[in-house]
Amino acid sequence: MPHPARPSFRLPLAIALILGTAVALPSAAFAQAPAAANATQNAKATRLNAMYEQYWEELLRANPLQATFQGDNRYNDLLPNTMSAQYRQQQHEFNTRWLKQVKDVGSDGLSGQDLLSYEIFVRDREDSLEAEKFPTWQQPINQFYNFAATFVQLGSGTGAQPFKTVKDYDNWLKRAAQAPVLFDQAIANSREGVKNGVVQPRALMVKVIPQLDALIKDKAEDTLFWGPIKNFPADFSDADRKRLTAQYKQLIETKLMPAYRELRTFVADEYLPKTRATSGLDALPGGAAWYAFNARNSTTTDLTPAQIHQIGLDEVKRIHGQIEGVMKQVGFKGSMQDFFRFMQDDPRFTFADEPALLAYYRGLEDKINQKIPEQFSLIPKAAFEIRPVEPFRAQSAAGGSYMRPSQDGSRPGVFYVNTYDLPTRKTWDAEDLYLHEAIPGHHFQLALQQELTGLPKFRRFGSEIAFSEGWGLYAESLGKDLGVYTDPYSYFGYLQNELWRAIRLVVDTGLHSKGWTREQVIKYMLDNSAESETQSTAEAERYMAIPGQALAYKMGELKIKQVRAKAEKALGDKFDVREFHAEVLKDGSVPLEILEGKIDRWIEAKKS
Repeated sequence: MPHPARPSFRLPLAIALILGTAVALPSAAFAQAPAAANATQNAKATRLNAMYEQYWEELLRANPLQATFQGDNRYNDLLPNTMSAQYRQQQHEFNTRWLKQVKDVGSDGLSGQDLLSYEIFVRDREDSLEAEKFPTWQQPINQFYNFAATFVQLGSGTGAQPFKTVKDYDNWLKRAAQAPVLFDQAIANSREGVKNGVVQPRALMVKVIPQLDALIKDKAEDTLFWGPIKNFPADFSDADRKRLTAQYKQLIETKLMPAYRELRTFVADEYLPKTRATSGLDALPGGAAWYAFNARNSTTTDLTPAQIHQIGLDEVKRIHGQIEGVMKQVGFKGSMQDFFRFMQDDPRFTFADEPALLAYYRGLEDKINQKIPEQFSLIPKAAFEIRPVEPFRAQSAAGGSYMRPSQDGSRPGVFYVNTYDLPTRKTWDAEDLYLHEAIPGHHFQLALQQELTGLPKFRRFGSEIAFSEGWGLYAESLGKDLGVYTDPYSYFGYLQNELWRAIRLVVDTGLHSKGWTREQVIKYMLDNSAESETQSTAEAERYMAIPGQALAYKMGELKIKQVRAKAEKALGDKFDVREFHAEVLKDGSVPLEILEGKIDRWIEAKKS
């Protein structure tokens, strides 16, 4: 549940709001730092690495959900009130103290990975402190990320919280018992937002009520929290089963469901009437500066919203030209809008049922894996699975998403496929979506970063969203090299999705810096792409919920394509795409300017 400011630590998107902070996606590192020029430099690097390790340990103790999502189970029974003023003050002191300690050591004499780690650490701490200027905490709930849905995923037995041992079950009892405090704090923070005019758009909050309704049940046995009880491990004793069944029933019925009902009542009766009719962040107090910060944070560039908006317009025009080429190739007569409607409406592009859709994706996995060795020498060891999105969150979820594997390898990387509103899930969209969310997109980048252990953990498990999502979009461009996009309609699917990311630059900046309405955004997307009204509406509301996040994809992809073109031109016959991909991935998620610098150094090394 991210907010768009850069956090004091990096988390999976799904848990950011419950931690009351901003997020981006995870990263990693590969090579050990090169030998320093002398003993003094080595000593400084060693000292900094020890500090980074201590920093990370303190961070996980303060953020136990972060530890759980990484597969570190030491704090699985804890759930501090991360939305409280006291916690925000602790995070301020934490970031201030660590920024000073690391800057006191300084970067003089550092080189290679040691210098890179220093620069990223300082940059992230400074941005975390800058993010405190903006009242993100006063908007803790929206339809795209709300902790009530995340908490169900954790407690259902199918998420990051383990339910393998009796201790695991007892850990959840202790953690979940603390959840009502967070529910109450979210309500209190929302009331503070109402006082200050910092409220969510009405169009978002009306979607929250049915989400909560789907989770609230009279009997514990009917809730998703009952999943662990329905699926006891076979080795549990009868006594443990009996005790845990009774304790879970009491917890769910006397603590969790009342908290969900209270939140539902608050949203429907008190908050919803105070929500706003406007759509963008710039309609809020200080919203223009807030959004400009989000844009810088998301893209890791200094580009203004106006500049990004123009880049988006230019990219939309370029990609439209390529789509016109596909229309000629298939002999389509009519306008581009006619072609978009044809691609949406023709029954040949629909799946017969959910099993057919899932089977198609599993067939893609086999087909693409055969070609991977031609493009990649650096491949993750982690297991990989394809699963349908759970029904309770499918209506508001994206068409596809990825959950990275656990640190210890016990949980695979998962590509979640949304089968809700099945007629809108098109066959021509599948190859492209798989490349982005699965292989070689997020699964390669996010799984590799956990396996490449040469750098500090804040880099291994942290991220820059422009890099992570830029890599996902870049991975889509590799389709023909990986044996897909063999028919023009599937290639249109790639162009349509590239177009979609370019449109994001236009509409996200339009929403939050140019006064565009939700309806304007939906109309622009329908007029300029082949997306359905269902998808366009969900996407428009996503951009409203997490301002600036959608800018990262296209800006990151453009940078990766730019540095690849530079390398191909400079190296000629010496260019090896497998080496290039390894060079991009081997240091994990880095700011875009750092990516460009390291590829420049790689080019020079290859030349010599």
